Amino acid sequence: MNLLVCGVGGQGVLLFSDILAQLALTAGLDVKKSEVHGMAQRGGSVTSHIRWGKKIHSPLIEEGTADIIVAFELLEAVRYLHFLAPAGWLIYDPLTIAPLPVQLGLVEQIAPQKLVKRIQNRIQKSLSVRAFDTACTLGNPRVQNTVMLGAVSRLLEFPDDLYCQTIKQLVKPQFVEANILAFRRGQELNPISR
Repeated sequence: MNLLVCGVGGQGVLLFSDILAQLALTAGLDVKKSEVHGMAQRGGSVTSHIRWGKKIHSPLIEEGTADIIVAFELLEAVRYLHFLAPAGWLIYDPLTIAPLPVQLGLVEQIAPQKLVKRIQNRIQKSLSVRAFDTACTLGNPRVQNTVMLGAVSRLLEFPDDLYCQTIKQLVKPQFVEANILAFRRGQELNPISR
């Protein structure tokens, strides 16, 4: 399994990938993970490559070979589409966060409808998951990543209790309950598909 996660700094991309990597390791699989978060604290792009299987030799996913891309932000989803395998899934939050050049008024923001159209023109299988909005309804926008984890779990073959066990293992005790609730809510979402 090749799974690429992308978003911007502060969205929980790294915790999301840590949970999935630990989960696969606990399930007895060979796991490799890599992450890039150069300007993450300034709202920059953050990515993580996670690969698992019987034997994995490299943590990096080659372009055109990702089985699943999980994008926490719409522009980031478009930015990494070239990594997706022809039969792969894109699971994305339609949330848009203006990049720094847009915030500074140097360039115009691309309309979200145009970005969604690009996605629909380039790939066959996508799910739109309003993870950030759902996290806000739970009273904690910081659990966007575990809402998304719940939605992604529908495409993976790990048992539910392993997700909860791993969340308990990697999340600070005071935030475990909120994250498990967010994970369950993500599983219940009925995302738009095509």
